[in-house]
Amino acid sequence: MINEEMQLSLTKSNEFISLLKARFGENMIRHVDIKWENVKNKILLNKEKLITLYEMVETGGEPDVIFYDLNKDEYTFVYCSEQSPKGRRTVCYDNEALQKRKQNKPNSSAIDMANELGIELLTEEEYRKLQQLGNFDTKTSSWVKTPDNIRKFWGAIFCDCRYDTFFTYHNGAESYYSSRGFRGSLTI
Repeated sequence: MINEEMQLSLTKSNEFISLLKARFGENMIRHVDIKWENVKNKILLNKEKLITLYEMVETGGEPDVIFYDLNKDEYTFVYCSEQSPKGRRTVCYDNEALQKRKQNKPNSSAIDMANELGIELLTEEEYRKLQQLGNFDTKTSSWVKTPDNIRKFWGAIFCDCRYDTFFTYHNGAESYYSSRGFRGSLTI
């Protein structure tokens, strides 16, 4: 989790909110029926999540709103960078996989990094919805939340987009590649 003591200055907060607003306005296809003022009000009511969003930006994730749950009145921000964020690549799937590796361990895992930030890995279904809004991960790939029935066999799944087509693959959870990262989400 983000250090709760961390505070953004008022000036920096205003600049950051302006950046999110600009991205929101430039990508209306991602959130056709969502109004920026409603999103902004939710962000401003939750300073901890504002800081998490800031960290998502700092690692190159380009978070933007792509889901709204009317019943819960919640907005979900997702990494919308064209490629899997550089600050979130070269990681295995989870800590169990990281500990299993005896040699050439990566520095961290996708699940550990997401937990540290206070975000969730996208599910395969969420990733598929993201791909309907553009072609993401055309040169990279992203770990997605792996179902238990796959994970119990030491596997994990990842997704990407090649040839204008969405793909889901599997790999050993302890594997890692310089072009594989993860895409995270934050619900506010």
